[in-house]
Amino acid sequence: MSTVLITGTSSGIGLATAVAAARAGFTVVATMRDTGRDGELREAAARAGVTVDVRRLDVTDPASAAACLRYVRVAYGRLDALVNNAGVANFDPTMEMSTMDDLRANLEVNFFGVVAVSRVAMPLLRASRGRLITVGSVHGLVGQPFNEAYAAAKFAVEGFMESLAPVAAAHGVKVSVVVPGFVPDTQFGIFPDINRETIRAASGPYARTFGDYIDWVRGQGWEGAGQSRAEVAEVIVHALTAESPPFRIPTSAWVRDYLAPKLADPAGAAVQTLARTWIGAPA
Repeated sequence: MSTVLITGTSSGIGLATAVAAARAGFTVVATMRDTGRDGELREAAARAGVTVDVRRLDVTDPASAAACLRYVRVAYGRLDALVNNAGVANFDPTMEMSTMDDLRANLEVNFFGVVAVSRVAMPLLRASRGRLITVGSVHGLVGQPFNEAYAAAKFAVEGFMESLAPVAAAHGVKVSVVVPGFVPDTQFGIFPDINRETIRAASGPYARTFGDYIDWVRGQGWEGAGQSRAEVAEVIVHALTAESPPFRIPTSAWVRDYLAPKLADPAGAAVQTLARTWIGAPA
């Protein structure tokens, strides 16, 4: 049975992916920073009639990542796939209103955490000729106002994985970035107290601009964008099981349309084919 490790499974897309992967027949190592928050996951797994192996993994702590991967190697003897899902939101009235510590913390989780876990997983993935899948974002391809730090981290993830993919492929590991849009049935990026009053109080000279942006988000900007975490999870499971998953996988037609003005190569196939010729790998 194939073994997959998924980060950030206490809620949201990670939780849904852990359950969906278990239903698809995977042995699932479901990780989270605080295993005391495993209640929702265990309940969802029980309702689905599956089990998951809950383990602690703090993506910002390399020792924690290394310990978790050692456990996988000893307990299961192999790792067939890693799903980098753990992340944090950052939504501020421009970078000037965030502290540098806030910006660095965002990058630690959303970028360096992805790199850290991928590094320690790669030897096991090479051995199994497995999959390295990372949950990206539309904001990793199209910059979003008032999401500068989050977009920067996700842009970095895209660049890192796009650069890694041809090398990993030459050594038997398939790399994909799954790109969701707005997923309203998660707590990720939900800010219930945003209104004109709090915007004015927090945004200084950007209050009117921030207010206009919130109006756009609540109005036409994200109309039709919503997708459930279960739908995104099914896309991730497909990436785990497809014979030849593309590098970049939009999770819906809305996402593809949203990215279209930016991308002439939506799935990343042209860039990957070209890059493989640079390292002497078959195109």
